[in-house]
Amino acid sequence: MKNYFIKSTIVCLSVLLLTGSCKKFLDQDVPGAFPEQDFYQTDEDVLQAVTATYDMMQAHYNTNWGSLYMIKVLLSDESNAGGNDAGDQPGYQTLDNYTFDATNDKIRDAWRMCYFTIYRANKVINRSEPATDLRKRLIAEARFLRAYNYFELVSLWGDVPLVLDDIPPAEYTSTGRKPKADVYAQIEADLIAAIADLPVKSDYGPDDKYRASKGAAQALLGKTYLYQERWAEAATAFENVITSQEYSLASSVGAAFSRSQEFGQESLFEISYTTERNYDWGNFPWGAQPESNIHIQLMGPRGDFYTKAPADSLIAGWGFNLPKQKLWDAYIAAGDVNRRRQIVMSDDELIAAGGNWTNPTAYDFEGFFQRKYGAFQTQTGGPIGELNYGTNWRHIRFADVLLMAAEANYRNSNETKARDYLNDVRDRAGLPDVNSSGTALFDAIVRERQLELAFEGFRYTDLVRWGLASAELGSLGYQANKHNVLPIPDFDVRSALLPQNPNY
Repeated sequence: MKNYFIKSTIVCLSVLLLTGSCKKFLDQDVPGAFPEQDFYQTDEDVLQAVTATYDMMQAHYNTNWGSLYMIKVLLSDESNAGGNDAGDQPGYQTLDNYTFDATNDKIRDAWRMCYFTIYRANKVINRSEPATDLRKRLIAEARFLRAYNYFELVSLWGDVPLVLDDIPPAEYTSTGRKPKADVYAQIEADLIAAIADLPVKSDYGPDDKYRASKGAAQALLGKTYLYQERWAEAATAFENVITSQEYSLASSVGAAFSRSQEFGQESLFEISYTTERNYDWGNFPWGAQPESNIHIQLMGPRGDFYTKAPADSLIAGWGFNLPKQKLWDAYIAAGDVNRRRQIVMSDDELIAAGGNWTNPTAYDFEGFFQRKYGAFQTQTGGPIGELNYGTNWRHIRFADVLLMAAEANYRNSNETKARDYLNDVRDRAGLPDVNSSGTALFDAIVRERQLELAFEGFRYTDLVRWGLASAELGSLGYQANKHNVLPIPDFDVRSALLPQNPNY
């Protein structure tokens, strides 16, 4: 995490399979390494182990471009893959076009990132004694992180292996997949246990703001209930967050995603990166896991054709994650001007501000650039700026909680509260209040989530759970009863004998 680097050696292994070469490596003595039975004995041991668990959630680039964020965004109707051409990062291109299969390397790596994080969380939960208040809190953090990653898995892949401890080699091929209901039940159990021992956000000091808080666990519990259509329980969980007085909306969406608002008033949970590793082209760890967020460089306007406006800090990148015309049109139809400018910029606006774009027919380019996770000069550092972005992934923020609370209350027949929370978000955007009810109110919530949460990775799973994916994504290649979940990576199907999802 930022300014906190792990000093212990972490041995990376697959949760479901140890290959022969890995086993041979693990049979060797590692100089200076603690035997596992001698670790997890002190507060410092457990502190390092939990930090290593957070660290694994940074691994969107870990020897390969395999970002869970990019997967979720490219499956939506918000953006095109972009890049140089259809051969530039084909794993991302096929996600965008719904031509991916079980051999997709991005899907494989995102699946592994979740299970590697769960593996580390399991170690903390199962091997740490809650002998001190600090260790109780750290175990609760590990429970939250395990729950968070299982939520990602179950919402994207459906039934998944439920691994809560080390798996003996003899059981690798018999672990199997557990029904979604069982996975959700474990997520709930972890979160309820975590809520009891996690502090509120304001109790953390400046160096610990990245840690899971009670509010983050309550919000994720509400989301878990929401995805299971347990409306009353979801509404209660979100209400606990909203009434805690720990969170509020920032002055704008742009402010919420600014460097100064990392872990700010709107943030419930985010994963941090650093600008301070001083990476250059000679020392950047392309063969490992960097501590900077290299995907921000991936998403900047393609430098071959882009000249920034003099007063703007959006600099060039490699041209991925390009907004679609459909998203732009949604903002225009809603009269959503101020918020849209902080999320999507047109090439006409760029040129009017004194910048330039020289290739209107560039691959996948429909005339727009995204700014929410923009390649901003203000968010980078080091000798080579494009390698040192410190931009954090915002995983849970208060605007999302308000909109999920609006949906839960609408479904639970409390339209007054649903409108209140919906209008809180609209007021920040400078839009008039919604006074509708019934289906029109639900449609307003759907539209508001599209506009407020664009490029945050929620649109695809929202459309699937609402039953709207075929209508909204069908023209992109989405097929019902197939693309409502991702394929289980082929390696795990073959090596762990996991059943594949239908039609893959």
